[in-house]
Amino acid sequence: MLKGRNYLISFDGETKGMILKMSEKKGTYYITTPIYYPSSNLHIGHTYCTVMADAMARFKRLSGYDVRFLTGTDEHGQKIQTIAEEKGVTPQEYVDGVVAGIKDLWETMEISYDDFIRTTEDRHVKRVQAIFNKMYEKGDIYKGEYEGMYCTPCESFWTESQLVDGCCPDCGRPVQKAKEEAYFFKLSKYQDQLIDLLENTDFLEPETRRNEMLGFIRQGLEDLCISRSTFDWGIQVPIDEKHVIYVWLDALTNYITALGYPDEPELFEKYWPANVHLVGKEIVRFHSIIWPAILMSLDIPIPKHVLGHGWLLLEGGKMSKSKGNVVDPVKLIDRYGIDALKYFLLREYTFGQDGVFTNEVMLKRMNYDLANDLGNLVSRTTSMIEKYCGGIVPEAATEDDIDKDLKAIATGAASKVEAQMDKFAFNMALEEIWVLVRRANKYIDEKTPWLLAKDETKKPELDTCLHNLAESLRIISILIHPFMHTTSDKIRKQMGLWYADVVWEDAFEFDMMYQEQVKKGDAIFPRLDIEKELEELDAMQKAGAAEPEEENIPLELKPEIEYDDFDKIDFRVGLIEKAEKHPKADKLLVFQIKMGTERRQIISGVADDFKPEELVGKKVLIVANLKPRKLRGLESKGMIMFAENGDRCEIMTTVAEDGVVVD
Repeated sequence: MLKGRNYLISFDGETKGMILKMSEKKGTYYITTPIYYPSSNLHIGHTYCTVMADAMARFKRLSGYDVRFLTGTDEHGQKIQTIAEEKGVTPQEYVDGVVAGIKDLWETMEISYDDFIRTTEDRHVKRVQAIFNKMYEKGDIYKGEYEGMYCTPCESFWTESQLVDGCCPDCGRPVQKAKEEAYFFKLSKYQDQLIDLLENTDFLEPETRRNEMLGFIRQGLEDLCISRSTFDWGIQVPIDEKHVIYVWLDALTNYITALGYPDEPELFEKYWPANVHLVGKEIVRFHSIIWPAILMSLDIPIPKHVLGHGWLLLEGGKMSKSKGNVVDPVKLIDRYGIDALKYFLLREYTFGQDGVFTNEVMLKRMNYDLANDLGNLVSRTTSMIEKYCGGIVPEAATEDDIDKDLKAIATGAASKVEAQMDKFAFNMALEEIWVLVRRANKYIDEKTPWLLAKDETKKPELDTCLHNLAESLRIISILIHPFMHTTSDKIRKQMGLWYADVVWEDAFEFDMMYQEQVKKGDAIFPRLDIEKELEELDAMQKAGAAEPEEENIPLELKPEIEYDDFDKIDFRVGLIEKAEKHPKADKLLVFQIKMGTERRQIISGVADDFKPEELVGKKVLIVANLKPRKLRGLESKGMIMFAENGDRCEIMTTVAEDGVVVD
């Protein structure tokens, strides 16, 4: 029985004893993930974001907050309609199937969301229409005509000046000219307020993302197209049946429609503003510019934080189903368990930075941290308490400097974990816990309980040693609960704490255990044969890659051209003599190109894919007769040809002499 605590315990319907200590409520905490686009099944990259949100939600609940955790799916748009048509089903039938798979994945992952919002739900549809009306009545929405460049995969309109080498600045894919009647949101009206928000608050983190967004805004914001009339899979504009509400007004407002805004405001008044919107870096712009501007228009408080995390990459680039390089989290869970996968994702990567996923790194982390450190500590402690104390946790009878050091680390860990979690530093929070895990293992080696057991006069020291180890494991079981609740429960069951709820405040206290019945169980993390596992995982990946493609969707191409149009393009071979970063644009590289007798300057948006020095000396294909234009103050005369390889560009090289015509 834990000292200072009374519990209500039921045996065969008979209640015995009780007062259950719970954490005092500290206020509300509203956290959200992005709503995922159900164009296909989710992979481990999406899992990464949701696992982070789940860990934070569980941590805040445990530490005393009234938590609301929202996730969901963004189900409208032209891309969904196109895919559904190709499959011969309705858009609703298509998204229903994919969303069912997403919910199954979150159930398998034991994601503790409080609400799952779908943008096709009636509650969302009617509230988005009400939001549209509010903004229209305020004068922030007007009808006009849009003519510009449209990126179908991103569902975004761009001006010519915003394009990079004629392509979408976000994804790098080709765009199409589009002209249609549309409704617009006066985004430009809120430009100064947005600059003030980003400059003078910590609304957007990390700092690199904030600086990027400030740079984007200062280029000048144009009003935002918020309706489409060329397809009908979306929420109908309430004042015009020919239009559907365009993706970002529909999608972003889920964070408030899920709380009942505007017609059922009880949850909204309780939980808004959101504490954290957790999003991938590719959608930071929409959440830090468009979303706060919408809220400003509605006269609604701005969320406290938007946090943009990095991507989980494979060697060679970002995961992509089209490339066949995605990692299926379900297969990893089936093989290694939920908690092992969660631990790896949270421990290995630094929030805000891209991380590279490899099977070898994952397996080593599982072996070293989980099997060797934590699993070994649980096994050694329970075995010795059973062997030397009949399975009963003894009381401490002595104390020396080594005991004091262990106690200090154990009782000080919770505050250090809290400090790291406040910064969304999941990896460092877990490191603080593992400082205690490693110290407890070292404590065993220092105390040598197997030697103490041989000398009856050393029984008080032996009891103290085993008591302190039991207490350390009790505290560890509390600290890891937000990250690995199943493992926490297993440890507590083996330590005889099956009856006691996990209470965060108990992690600050030592010497709480009294005569608990310990019973060693199965290894919580069996040691892995890494070489064997790598072979098995490689075989699984190859087997998955060998499966026939589920989809055969035609490529989204620009309008067809005649041969005479193509013949107007003058392709030449050019030698890159010099390459350097653009002084005013991080994504642009400035090339000095030699084409036979001529030298010219060409600018390309490939700084994220290449270091300038690695391109010098390459012979490349040039569109030589492209009309010159200025990019951030420098003239670009031509276009270098690159090939899109997933989310990375590859340069197209040749061995032909520079200056020659390419037919």
